[in-house]
Amino acid sequence: MSPNTPPAPSPRTLTQVSAWLALGTEGILEPALPIIDAHHHMWDRPPERYGLDEVLADVRDGHNVRATVFMECTAMWKAEGPDHLRPVGETEYVNGAAAQSASGIYGESRVCAGIVSHADLRRGAAAREVLEAHVRAGGGRFCGIRQQAQFDEKLGSMSRRAAPKDLLMDADFRAGFAELAPLGLTFDAYIYFTQLGQLADLAGAYPDTGVILNHVGAPLGIGPYAGRREEVFAAWSRSIVKLARRPNVTVKIGGMGMPAYGFGFHEQATPPSSEDLAAVWRPYVETCIDAFGADRCMFESNFPVDKKSYSYSVLWNALKRLSIDYSADERRALFSGTAARIYRIRI
Repeated sequence: MSPNTPPAPSPRTLTQVSAWLALGTEGILEPALPIIDAHHHMWDRPPERYGLDEVLADVRDGHNVRATVFMECTAMWKAEGPDHLRPVGETEYVNGAAAQSASGIYGESRVCAGIVSHADLRRGAAAREVLEAHVRAGGGRFCGIRQQAQFDEKLGSMSRRAAPKDLLMDADFRAGFAELAPLGLTFDAYIYFTQLGQLADLAGAYPDTGVILNHVGAPLGIGPYAGRREEVFAAWSRSIVKLARRPNVTVKIGGMGMPAYGFGFHEQATPPSSEDLAAVWRPYVETCIDAFGADRCMFESNFPVDKKSYSYSVLWNALKRLSIDYSADERRALFSGTAARIYRIRI
């Protein structure tokens, strides 16, 4: 599959989901609290479009979103040229949107102030060519790369780019991974909970490289994991505690609106409220913060992927409810401080 090939149709497109989300509006909690959305995407895949205009519509919903971090999603890869350099097209595309936002014409929010793209690290030391091309294309905004490495023995890989088994343990991949730290770049990892031990091994082998676990480490709730919530949570939480022992690892809290988590928000007749989300997510959020500490956790939207499960305003309301009992310093870290430090963003 070409990286720019549209995905298979879903029950609700982003266009159709707007009417559904309108059934569950609510007021904005703590509208002055500064936020950096640490993880969102942009793409143009007919009939779905989530570009700068759509991102701006969400970040202007009433929350004080000061900046955002773009996360790779195989958007606008180059159609021509060497295969290994095609992902640089995504950085070029996103940096253009970031420059538009930085003009101030569209408001105070700085969309895509941080950019995370993709490089095939299996090229070993030769991956440095791609990383340096991203840096040049990023206009000072390029922060690192993400690897969609998710693979499970029972489910395989549910990814636009199917990851091979044990990719994080591959010697060639690790040789490419070693090129990140010398360039001051980070590594975002999207993996399943069954792979958390491998990520801990990788982070331990390269302690000078900043590693960011996406989407709380994906405690799955579908297929062979459906109906096994307590068992999965127990295994996931043990692995989270072990991973937190690696001081170079931080974790993104979010992404739990994806169908693979098995919560079924997207199947409801009406969208969930922020109270509904907070009740379901609390064990996962508190486990991550207890294990890593607030200064190694950051909140993310994972939009527009999670937009099919709840609105942007409801998402941030839920995270505000979940964090209300933490100190002012801890909340500052969760909502903006950690992301600002990891991705070198000024707000």
